This record gives sequence, structure tokens and C-alpha cells, in this order.
Amino acid sequence: MTEPTISSDAPETHPVTKALRDWFLVVVLALGAALLVRVYVLQQFYISGPSMETTLFGNNRVLVNKLSYRLHDIHRGDVVVFDRVTTSDGTVSHDDLIKRVIALPRDTIEIKNCIVIVNSKPTVEPYLDKDVLDVTDPSNRCRVANMPIQTVPEKKIFVMGDNRSESFDSRSFGPISESLIVGRAFAIVWPFSRISTL
Repeated sequence: MTEPTISSDAPETHPVTKALRDWFLVVVLALGAALLVRVYVLQQFYISGPSMETTLFGNNRVLVNKLSYRLHDIHRGDVVVFDRVTTSDGTVSHDDLIKRVIALPRDTIEIKNCIVIVNSKPTVEPYLDKDVLDVTDPSNRCRVANMPIQTVPEKKIFVMGDNRSESFDSRSFGPISESLIVGRAFAIVWPFSRISTL
């Protein structure tokens, strides 16, 4: 008496085909994971312009944590990337800008002879260029030497570039909405000679 045998009509997969299929799946999953990380967690940004010198220079690249402000509040002194929305002749433009958080919602802020005063206290700013601070002419030192006191509205922040004489920031366009913040810049990753945390 012979044992019954089970046969399959499906053709056997060739080892090369199986390996290619497995590699394709790995690549697709890796690319998907990288895309998810870029969209929701970390993104690299390229710095252009002098507004954050000498903290950041043109051609520097920074890593931005997009989850930071889902986990904790924004802090004064944070360096943030945000979406600057402008409208010209009916055309809406989006630019990513990078600046430092100077004042938070409900803070009062004013500028007297280039000194930034938040909640009636002069702000200690060790990140400013010492050579620039020695410039005698206030307009060359900080561009906006004096600004009347104002209160930052709810859900908005006041941002400024570290290179005050060359920065287009909240002194010109006002406080920005917290909802426009892309994330917190926390590290310089290029060039290698400038790798450091912010």
C-alpha cells in the first residue's frame, strides 16, 4: 500500500527571485522609515544668509527635532525653524527661517539702546558676537536700537536673529504663531569642523 502524496500546482520560487523580492521589500521599508523620520521626527536644514552669525554661518547644516514641542514647551533661548508665510500679488510664499526665541506668550518685551528687556529684566545674551557688541553706533550694532514695550500675544513667540544688525525678524514682522514652528534646531552637523550642539 503506497502512502498518498500531496502535490502543489504552484511553481517553486527561484532563489534569485526570492532574494530580489526580499531586498526590494527591505529597501521599500527603509525608505518608508526614513521618510517618516524626516516628516515627523528629524530633518536637516541648510543655513543661508548671515542673520544667525556667529552662532550659525551660511552653508552650515543643522538638525531640527520636529517632536520637541510635542513633548515640552518652547523655551526662551531655543533656536527654532519656522515657516514664514508671505503674500505678494495674490501669490502665497513659504520660506523656512531660523531664529532664536527671545520672548514667550504673555511676556513683555522692549529694546533700549540695543538692550533687549523681557519682563522688565535685561536679557543675558552670551551668544551675541562680542566684536559687534563693541560697535559704537547703535544702528550698526543692532539695527533696531529702540523698540516700545509690547506684550507677546497668546500662542505667539518673539524671535530674533543673533546677528541683530543683519536679521529680519519679529522686530520687523512681529511675533509669530507657535503653529508655524517646524521644530527646534539642536545640532550643527556640517561642516565637520563645526559639529556641535546648539
